[in-house]
Amino acid sequence: MTVQISPSILSADFARLAEEAEAVKGADWLHVDVMDNHFVPNLTLGVPVVESLGRATDTPIDCHLMIEEPDRWAPAYVEAGAGSVTFHAEAAAAPVRLAREIRAKGARAAMALKPATPVEPYEDLLPELDMLLVMTVEPGFGGQAFLDVMLPKIRRTRALIDKYGLQMWLQVDGGVSADTIERCAEAGADVFVAGSAVYGAQDPAAAVRALRAKAEAAVVR
Repeated sequence: MTVQISPSILSADFARLAEEAEAVKGADWLHVDVMDNHFVPNLTLGVPVVESLGRATDTPIDCHLMIEEPDRWAPAYVEAGAGSVTFHAEAAAAPVRLAREIRAKGARAAMALKPATPVEPYEDLLPELDMLLVMTVEPGFGGQAFLDVMLPKIRRTRALIDKYGLQMWLQVDGGVSADTIERCAEAGADVFVAGSAVYGAQDPAAAVRALRAKAEAAVVR
C-alpha cells in the first residue's frame, strides 16, 4: 500500500494559487474542492481555475466535485486537466456510466461518500472505480474536526477492496492532521487529503513530508 498526500487548496490563499501549489511541491496530488452552494452550503471555484492551476503546476490535480448534477459537469473537469475526478454517490444519477466516461476521457474515476452514507450498497460498483473517498467530516467547509466514528467505515471499505482484490485507492478527507493520519492509515486508507494541516503550517512542504512519514509508519505497523 503506497501512501499518497493530497494537500487541499481549500485552505490555501486563493489570491496566490500558483505560489501555493509550488509550496507543496513533493505532494502526490493537489486536491481541488469544487462546491456549487447547492449540494453543499459553500461556493468555491470551477473549470477555469482548474485549467489555470493545471498550467501553473506539474503536480497532478485531484478534483473533488461537491456539486449537483455531476453526470453533466464532471467530464469538463477531465478536459480542464484534472488527473482524478471524484463525484458524490449521493448526487450522481448514473454512477457507473459517469465513472466509465471519466475513465474514457483519460482521468482516474473516484466516488465520494458522505459520513452518513454506507459503503455496502455500492459494493458492486467498486470495480468501476479507481478510488473511493470516505468523507471524515461533513463536506462543505475546511478546518473541521475529524470524525472518529468514520474509522470503522474506513476498515469496512478496505475489507471490501481486499475481498475483490481491487487495485483501487482509499482516500480520506476531513480533519486529517498529524494527530489523526495514523489512525486513518491503520484503518486502511492510503490517500490523505489535508488542508489546514498543510497550509496552516509555516512550511507546507515540510508538513507534507511529516504527514507522509506518519502514515507510512502506521502502514508498516
